[in-house]
Amino acid sequence: MGEIDLNLLPALDALLAEGSVTGAARRLGLSSSAMSRTLARLRTATGDPLLVRAGRGLVPTPHAAELRTRVHDMTRAVQAVLSPRTDRLDVATLDRTFTIRANEGFVGLFAAPLVTAVTEAAPHVRLRFVPKPVKDATPLREGEIDLEIGVPGAFAPEVRTHFLFRDTFVGVAAAGHRLLSAAITPQRYAACRHVVVSRRGSVTGPVDTALAALGLHRRIVATVPGFPDALRIARRSDLVALVPQSCLGVDPSSDAAIGDGLVTFPLPVPTPEIMISAMWHPRMTADSAHRWLRDVVATVCRR
Repeated sequence: MGEIDLNLLPALDALLAEGSVTGAARRLGLSSSAMSRTLARLRTATGDPLLVRAGRGLVPTPHAAELRTRVHDMTRAVQAVLSPRTDRLDVATLDRTFTIRANEGFVGLFAAPLVTAVTEAAPHVRLRFVPKPVKDATPLREGEIDLEIGVPGAFAPEVRTHFLFRDTFVGVAAAGHRLLSAAITPQRYAACRHVVVSRRGSVTGPVDTALAALGLHRRIVATVPGFPDALRIARRSDLVALVPQSCLGVDPSSDAAIGDGLVTFPLPVPTPEIMISAMWHPRMTADSAHRWLRDVVATVCRR
């Protein structure tokens, strides 16, 4: 294709439609001399005169007459390929499965309202939630998942992101736990036995950094892969859990019970907020159905 100038295609289409160099030049906004030069190039490229003199006008050769319809269809096809899409998305008839990768906390809090919002607007759309064992951009890059929910990082610089909400860690303990009987100080908190969540085996995080600045450290006696596991252990033992507030859907400043004998409380040391975003591969940015899904996810999270 290196020696083929596709600009010749609309010029040939205009020449065959108008049967006139002047008419074709007017249609394409060119001068007659420029169109004459283009006709010469077309004659060289095709090996055919294409338009020949007949009295005061031009008539197509048999080869040109044969090409007329094909050239017109090809020109329209090329223009369609190289022009922005103008078709409107009809979500009511959209038939598609979207795969969303998120942790248990997001699924527990947002999956139900998200499914409701999606299926009410698009009854033929299906949502497939899958776990995220590690930060890995391969599923996004290879199209195995459509959207990832979590904390953006440097694991895939090309990935696009859209901020959804801020989250923070809170403490959780069984109702009646001795920690809840008085003001929760860093010293009393650190002295408790703790269960932590880690998919990679690491048992330290921002709360440990804050405690270390005070000369304190937690006594970690259990490590589990997911936040629901940590909540189950805290419910049936004297271990204190650390989970994102979004997993619970309650205000930690209210000492509200979160069901089944668990109580949440604010941490006694400052920890940075967690910035939760939707992430996707850039090849999906302009896809109208994918853009609609991103909008729905953002709307549900804002609520």
